[in-house]
Amino acid sequence: METQNPIVIMLINMTIVFAVLFVLSLYIRLIHKIDPTAKAAAAPKAAPKAAPAPKTAAPAPVVEKGIADETVAAIAAALATMGVGFSRVKAIRVADRPAWGGVARHEGLTTLKMR
Repeated sequence: METQNPIVIMLINMTIVFAVLFVLSLYIRLIHKIDPTAKAAAAPKAAPKAAPAPKTAAPAPVVEKGIADETVAAIAAALATMGVGFSRVKAIRVADRPAWGGVARHEGLTTLKMR
């Protein structure tokens, strides 16, 4: 028996896909139940030793005049996100930009054609 109805074909295909996904989920659950590494992870671990407190506080970075406190806070947050301690920062200053970069930016903006 051959069918040309696209809805019936779609329903058959979706049934097959979801049946395979269900079987895969059962397989994953079975692996989680018989996982030999779970026993090793469940074993109690020795408490890690606390790191000794630093003897001296790191000096605050030198911030160039004209840089807002919000900018310093954003830089500190970005460094913390990357896992870098703010104590490693020595200075925050505006980067020197060569003149050709400004010229290229200006030329790119002024010659921009609207499509």
